[in-house]
Amino acid sequence: MNNWREQLRKPMVIMLVSVGLLFTCIFGFQLFKRMLINRAMQNNTAPVVTVSAMPVHYQDWQPSLLTYGSLRAVKGVNVTTELAGLVRTIYFKPGAEVKQGDVLVQLNADSDVALLHALEAQEKLSEITYHRDSAQFAIKAISKAVLDADEQNLKNLQAQVAQQAAIVAKKTLVAPFAGRLGISAVNPGQYLNAGDQVVTLQALDPLYADFYVPQQNLVQLHIGSTVKIKTDTYPDKTFAAAITTINPIVDSTTRNVEVEATVENAQSELYPGMFISAEVETGTPQRYLTLPQTAISFNPYGEIAYIVQQKGKDKKGNPILSVLQTFVETGDKRGDQIAVLKGLKEGETVVTSGQLKLKNGSLIVINNSVVPQDKMAPMVIDE
Repeated sequence: MNNWREQLRKPMVIMLVSVGLLFTCIFGFQLFKRMLINRAMQNNTAPVVTVSAMPVHYQDWQPSLLTYGSLRAVKGVNVTTELAGLVRTIYFKPGAEVKQGDVLVQLNADSDVALLHALEAQEKLSEITYHRDSAQFAIKAISKAVLDADEQNLKNLQAQVAQQAAIVAKKTLVAPFAGRLGISAVNPGQYLNAGDQVVTLQALDPLYADFYVPQQNLVQLHIGSTVKIKTDTYPDKTFAAAITTINPIVDSTTRNVEVEATVENAQSELYPGMFISAEVETGTPQRYLTLPQTAISFNPYGEIAYIVQQKGKDKKGNPILSVLQTFVETGDKRGDQIAVLKGLKEGETVVTSGQLKLKNGSLIVINNSVVPQDKMAPMVIDE
């Protein structure tokens, strides 16, 4: 009986030991797996995001009205012929500066000059006849009717001489004002009809800047108001102008009013017909904290900016940077910039690009090799 119990106890002990070992292995494996997961989570830090950033600073913004237009010469014409004729001599050089009265082109006037000389001879003879008959009339040798006929004949010939002299003068084309000539449209020996263009002449200093302003902004415009002119030819340069004329009528179709400003052009850098942007000053300057518009992110809760903060230093002594998400209130926009009214302080460094990968507390590294545009008045290119 005892032998039977001992034989039954052995398998039971083996089974219990085996079950215990199995549970020990399972429990140990779970502990080991959890330890590996915890170690991996400790080593798996958030990735560092590369961003661009800049400190926020104050700028004085001049209240202004931005519009677009074109330049026009104060004096500019296409020089044309008043009479038909054959081009004999061209005196001007294309692109040259000329003064008022400089001879540009001489048309053939041989027959006109000959006719003028003939009329002048007739006028001289008529004048001699008139003076002789006047003496005869004084001694009652001729009648008053003869003397009157002599006088009228003299006046008629004088008028014909003046008319022919004007025709001869018109065969010589002169510059009506000082300016710069364009490309010649004629050649020696070419026959020109009345009204044919010879060359363009433009006075380049000063120039007019013509632009349109909505009628609701009329109250902000005044004669003498400062206008800043920019053109894509010189994107980094501003030309000063002043309003000289405000059209006294509003366009009934567009409800805009045309404005004319005068811009000095002593260096002849600007040309008539250029596309321009015109920024009209409309009040006293105001001071704002400004950032590039790309620095502001938007979500359903409001406008967000990411402030750069230093968490400490790494083993090499380099600063560890992170971001603090903060809500801001913005105001007006000016070119690439936006005014920040609340939420930021002067001198705080703010992320300007790369926000899509950020969240509150994200680690960052700043790389400003490529930064967003931050111009107050970017130039719009006329295509």
